[in-house]
Amino acid sequence: MKAYVFPGQGAQFSGMGKDLYENSAVAKELFEKANEILGFRITDIMFEGTAEELKETKVTQPAVFLHSVILAKVLDVKPDMVAGHSLGEFSALVANGALSFEDGLKLVSQRAMAMQKACEITPSTMAAVLNLDDKIVEDICASIDGVVVAANYNCPGQLVISGEYKAVELACEKMKEAGAKRALILPVGGAFHSPMMEPAREELAAAIEATTFSTPICPVYQNVTASAVSDANEIKKNLIIQLTAPVKWTQSVQQMIKDGATSFTEVGPGKVLVGLVNKIDKEVETISA
Repeated sequence: MKAYVFPGQGAQFSGMGKDLYENSAVAKELFEKANEILGFRITDIMFEGTAEELKETKVTQPAVFLHSVILAKVLDVKPDMVAGHSLGEFSALVANGALSFEDGLKLVSQRAMAMQKACEITPSTMAAVLNLDDKIVEDICASIDGVVVAANYNCPGQLVISGEYKAVELACEKMKEAGAKRALILPVGGAFHSPMMEPAREELAAAIEATTFSTPICPVYQNVTASAVSDANEIKKNLIIQLTAPVKWTQSVQQMIKDGATSFTEVGPGKVLVGLVNKIDKEVETISA
C-alpha cells in the first residue's frame, strides 16, 4: 500500500515551486488562484524571495502547503493513506479530498496568523533533544517549574520540546546531564504544539468549525491520534487539538506500516520526512516526489 506524507514548516527554500509553475498549466492556474485568495503574490516570494522573506509567518506556512498540494495535483497522486507533519496535515487533507484547495489554503493562512499572534504573547521556543529515551525527556519536562512539554516525536532518538523560553533552557541543561547527545534551542518564533498555542487554537477552532470537510478517499493518520481517521467530524476535532498537542510522527508511521504501508512518498519541498521514516523503519521503501 502507498502512503503519501507531507512536510511542515521549515521545509521552505528560495525557488520552491517555480519549476511546477513554468512547466504545468494546472500548477500555474492553482498558484494564481492562491495569489488571489491570499491577497498578495506569494509566488513572487516563493520563486525569487530570500530565505529571510520566506521565513515570514504569513508566507512560510502557505508556501509549504502550496508546494505540496500543487505537486500532488500535478502528479495526480492516488494514495491508500496519508499523513502530514504539523502544518503538513492540511496538505494531506487536501490530497485525500477531505478539504478543498481553497478552504485548505484559507485555513493555513489563518493558522499562520493565529500562531504568530500567540508567539508574541510570551517569550517561548522549541529545542531538539537527541539520543535520549522519550520517557526520560517527558519526565524531565514534567519536573520543570514552568511550561515545557514534548512537542514532536520525530523518530526514535529525536524529540522536540516546546514551551516558555526559560523552562526550555532549563530542560535542555537537565537533558544534557541525563545523557542527551544534544539539546539544542531551535531558531523558531515560538512554542508550537504546546499549551502556549492555546490562543491560536481557540482562533483556529472557529475557522475550522465554519469550514466544510468531506469524507476522504482514504484515511489520514492524524498527529494527535497516530491512527487512521476517515470521519469528517473526527478529522475536524483532531485538527483543532493539534496546535496544542504533540505531533506523534514516530507513532503515526509505525501504525501506517502495521496497517499495510510498504512505500512512503514525500510530497513537497525537502526530504526531511523520508529521512525520518528511514530512521523509524529501514525496511520500507521511501520516495521523494
